[in-house]
Amino acid sequence: MTNGNENFTSELLHWYKQHGRNLPWRNTKDAYAIWLSEIILQQTRIAQGTDYWYRFMERYPDVETLAKATEDEVLRLWQGLGYYSRARNLLKAARQITELGHFPTTAAEISKLKGVGPYTSAAIGSLAFNLPMAAVDGNVYRVLSRYFGINIPINTTEGKHTFQALAQSLLPPNEAGTFNQAMMDFGAIQCTPASPACPQCPLAESCTAYRKGLVGQLPVKLRNLKIRERHFTYLYIRCHGEVAIHRRKKGDIWQGLWEPFLSEAGSALSCNSPAKLIRGNVKHVLTHQVIYADFYLLNMNVKPALPDDYIWIKETDFDSYGKPRLVEKMLQILAED
Repeated sequence: MTNGNENFTSELLHWYKQHGRNLPWRNTKDAYAIWLSEIILQQTRIAQGTDYWYRFMERYPDVETLAKATEDEVLRLWQGLGYYSRARNLLKAARQITELGHFPTTAAEISKLKGVGPYTSAAIGSLAFNLPMAAVDGNVYRVLSRYFGINIPINTTEGKHTFQALAQSLLPPNEAGTFNQAMMDFGAIQCTPASPACPQCPLAESCTAYRKGLVGQLPVKLRNLKIRERHFTYLYIRCHGEVAIHRRKKGDIWQGLWEPFLSEAGSALSCNSPAKLIRGNVKHVLTHQVIYADFYLLNMNVKPALPDDYIWIKETDFDSYGKPRLVEKMLQILAED
């Protein structure tokens, strides 16, 4: 490392000793506990994810126990976190690990686990096994782009390679895990996306963005995201204490979760009983989609004919089925009606 880089690393580690967050998975070298935390936190804030981590550790204290769970059980425990492919991948990876006979200990082996990309692999490898791997996420992009004044877009191939190489060059010998945690916390606490605490930052004097007034302009990210708008009509069909639900299929959002009768793109239900509108135009925002949903209640004396993938369950049992947050909203509204 150059002297400037060494100064960055030493100041960062010093800051971390004073301000680093005390998180439960940082008090262990258990690769399972660390891996579980990294999967949960891929798209989740620590404040929310910590409770889920505790729940999973209590229900599935080791990878062998998790590997024996069913997908429905895992999805139900995951409910509310969103990005449900993480839960499905978690279960698949647990079964990979049990087939291997031990938690993988090399970068190549860790990266083969389902749902583990470059960042997660580096985080697990460095934290559990002290492998010299730099973990680069949004926090790291922000800190490095500001400090070194790099305006290469972070969501380009060039940007990813540039920041990965830079982060790798900053790793201190034998302290990769500590460095990665320090970078995460520094970006989350000090060098925040909006209103960073620059005047109180120990790196302010040598930070390029701060000296040149570029803090608000870095990091640079190309905007090419297209948002899809969808319209759902949910029909909660109730018949003598039972409700009709089905499991969402592959190839769309919320794969494997359960929901009431859904009408979208022209599908319809033929029946004589009028449905009652419970709430209309409920907005539900996802990363790449915005859903507008209408919620209807239909009380029937005779079960209507439904597509083959629908089943009837006791209404009181619906809580034990994993379901999307939007359906949870519907059930809350029904309970209040």
